[in-house]
Amino acid sequence: MDRALFLKERDEAIAAGERALVSLKRAQSELSGARTWGAIDMLGGSFFSSLIKRSKMKNAQACLQQASNDLAAFSRELGDVNRFSYINVDVGDLLGLADLFYENFLVDLLMQNRINTARGKVSDAISKVQGAVDQLKRM
Repeated sequence: MDRALFLKERDEAIAAGERALVSLKRAQSELSGARTWGAIDMLGGSFFSSLIKRSKMKNAQACLQQASNDLAAFSRELGDVNRFSYINVDVGDLLGLADLFYENFLVDLLMQNRINTARGKVSDAISKVQGAVDQLKRM
């Protein structure tokens, strides 16, 4: 591959990685909000705190779907510059609406655990993508 083509492919990969980072950081922000509202819910919150938490979780799911699409594009672009990276962000359905119908500490605790697990996976993905983008920028 000639240098000009390589630089073009590298720049496309960097742009795709940066798009994925934006999506992942949005998801991370929504999950942080869900975690906060989850803590309020566990400390005796109301039906409304559950609704707000669920809204944050729904927004996080939408961000994660976009991140998944962006990560797939990033992986394709990495392939174009002869670099391969597999980054998986799968947080399941975050228990769906269970806590809206079963207001108790155990369900709230389980939801909080799922939110924290998702945040950890997103943080890991952010680190991996950022590392790959940084490496591309040094090429």
